[in-house]
Parts: sequence; C-alpha cells; structure tokens
Amino acid sequence: MKHAERAAQKSPMAPSALGVGRTPSAPLAVHLSNVSRTYGPVRAVDGLDLDIPRGQTVALLGRNGAGKSTSLSMLLGLLPPSSGEVRLFGAAPQRAVREGRVGAMLQDGKPIPRVTVRELVRFVASSYPAPLPVAETLAIAGLDELAHRRVDKLSGGQAQRVRFAVALAGDPELIVLDEPTTALDVAARRAFWEAMRRYARRGNTVLFSTHYLQEADENADRIVVIDRGRVAADGPADEIKRTVGGSLVAFDLAGAPSAGLALLPGVTSVEVHGDRARLRSSNSDATVMALAQRGAIRSLEVAPASLEEAFLALTTALTTAPTTAPAPARTQAATQRRTAAPIPPHAKEATR
Repeated sequence: MKHAERAAQKSPMAPSALGVGRTPSAPLAVHLSNVSRTYGPVRAVDGLDLDIPRGQTVALLGRNGAGKSTSLSMLLGLLPPSSGEVRLFGAAPQRAVREGRVGAMLQDGKPIPRVTVRELVRFVASSYPAPLPVAETLAIAGLDELAHRRVDKLSGGQAQRVRFAVALAGDPELIVLDEPTTALDVAARRAFWEAMRRYARRGNTVLFSTHYLQEADENADRIVVIDRGRVAADGPADEIKRTVGGSLVAFDLAGAPSAGLALLPGVTSVEVHGDRARLRSSNSDATVMALAQRGAIRSLEVAPASLEEAFLALTTALTTAPTTAPAPARTQAATQRRTAAPIPPHAKEATR
C-alpha cells in the first residue's frame, strides 16, 4: 500500500487507482531562497534562488568553480547553507532523504565489490520504507541482462547505470545527478539517457549538472545557468539560445576577400578561420542577400545560436562584469520552475 500511495503522489496529471492526484497547491519539489555558502572570504554560492515544480527535468550548467556542486550538496542536505533556506517537497532535505523521496548520483563513491547487481540493488532497497520493486528498478536502469553480474566486473558505462539503479532503489520522486556521464563513451551516454528518460516519463523530477551542453539541450525541459554562485539565465533551451540574439551565417570565402564583411547589413561580429567565415547577424535574410551580391561564396549555412554560444556569452558577461552582478536572464517560461533531490546517507554508503 505504501508503494501505491507513493506512486499516486507522483502522478503529474492523472488520478491514481487510489483517487489521489497531484494538485496545483502541492509543494515544489525544490525551493532554494537566497541561499549562500561561504568559505572564509570566498562566496561559493551567493544568494541563489531556485524553484522547481514536480515532474520537470532541469539541467544545471556552469563553468568549473561556478557553484554547481556546492549548490547540489546543500540541496541534498549534505552541506548546510551559510544563509538562506533549502526545502524539498516543503520540508527539510534530511526529511525527504529519510522518507526515500530523493535519490542522487554524485561524482564520488564506488559500488560495493564482490556482489551482483541484483544483490546490491536489493540491499539498498531494503533500507527504504517504500522501495521500488527490484525488478522494476533493474528494468528502468536497463540492467535486466546484467543483474547476475558482479558489479566490480562491469564496464564504466554499465557501472554508471548501477549507480543510477542505486539512486532509484528508494522509489524517489526527485533524483539529482552530478556530472552523470563523465568519462562515458557515446554509446554508454546514449544508454544512460534512455534509462533516465524512462524514469522521467513516470512523472518524476530530475536535476542534473553536466559539461556536455548537447545533453542539456536534448534532455532538459529547462536550463539554469549558474556563474559565480548566482543564476545567470533560467528557461527552456530555445529561449536561452535567443539571449545571444541573431543567427549564425557561415560560408566558404572561395578566394573572396574577407574585408568589409563587418559592414554588411545585420552583421554584429565576424570570425574568419582559413577560408571559412562565420558571421553573427541580427538579420540573416539581409546578410545573405548582401553576400549573394558579392558573389563567390560556397557552402552557405544559416543557423540559430547554439546553446554553447549562449552559455559562453552569458558566463563571459558575468566574468567581465565589474562589481554589480547582472540580473538573471529569465525567460517567460521560467516563471514556473522545476527541480531535483538528495540521496539518503545509508544509500550513499552503499555506493562506497
């Protein structure tokens, strides 16, 4: 019955068999209000505000040292904030962890050796009040065919899926992932995100940090960019990209001179690498027409700004700013925010 009740609470829209559905007044999965963390004179996190409703998949982006890992540690209850408030599902993080409502994959820790995948998942699940059935956990993580294998005999990608299964064992409503695909090859990353999407489709909340911007672009409903411990931008990927402004016009010069490209209609910046020119334009149609009149161009491409370009523009702007931090670039869709969560101490120990 406990498992059925938990499943009922997690349904984002439809009522469950118990007739219990998600209501608009349900507490946010994650609420951080004016959260700061200092180490002596250093402010690793500086007045961070972040609300994430249930059922969202959110990517947390930032350069090394931007405050991502510190923010996740405070969110998981592993590190107390110097000031501000952290709440998960309307309560303290430690309570959500004890109740098994939060799971996490952190960068440290290794699975227990000399046990099989199934034995490890069963052991961790036994620590929770209402765990996900072991068979279901293995299926979501894509480990059915590896359940009999020893965890210390798995490849890097397979071991990462085991860590994911351990995070799922308590049937959490929120899962937090800190750089989950670091050091994985392309095939292993693809398999991992397929497993993650299976979890998210159940109406759960996901919060992950990554340096692979394509992962954020493809898998997140919402992107939050952090720099110097503050939110620099917050919204869907397409709207984050639009903060850069304009389009990219790229082409081969085919022997034509590059002089004068900056004077073409709409052009705001010019890069030339060998015979390839890249123009940032606020009016790509006008730019392309002017290029056509110049003639002798080949392999013309017109594309919107990439997430990488937007990320670099946002974090560079913050880095070069003087003393006053710019206001976060929030999109209209970001007025309704999204979330993720921490891992119980006993489950964390099981991965060491």
